[in-house]
Amino acid sequence: MRTDEAWPEELETVAHRAVREALAGSGAQLSGPAELSIVLTDDAEQRELNREWRGKDASTNVLSFPQIEPFGPVAGILGDITLARETVAREAEDLGKPFVHHFTHLVVHGFLHILGYDHLEEAEALQMEGLETQILARLGVEDPYAD
Repeated sequence: MRTDEAWPEELETVAHRAVREALAGSGAQLSGPAELSIVLTDDAEQRELNREWRGKDASTNVLSFPQIEPFGPVAGILGDITLARETVAREAEDLGKPFVHHFTHLVVHGFLHILGYDHLEEAEALQMEGLETQILARLGVEDPYAD
């Protein structure tokens, strides 16, 4: 769903493919019908969500709101992923990466959070980043963590 109409429409197809690859690459299996909401929004709305849910008064590139137990059955309403267009565009430019590649990375990252992955601890971060890198390679996106 695009709440900010400045998002290119073709990114919906990119997001669907990224989620499918993340699901396959994570080793998680659908255990029934599933629904995931991806909201393409702007910095103002993302800042509001970040303030309300994380206590951080700033926009951020991606937020995930899981509705399933971490590493539990993948079925039903899985959750929501929101992305802020201006932040994603600014980061892609700053990193010298194509917008669509950075967007794809953030969708994969957000979906792995939905499944239960996190990066608060170093070991968790290494596991999640390694998985992201493998999934992104299958999507033709360079390793976002390479120096």
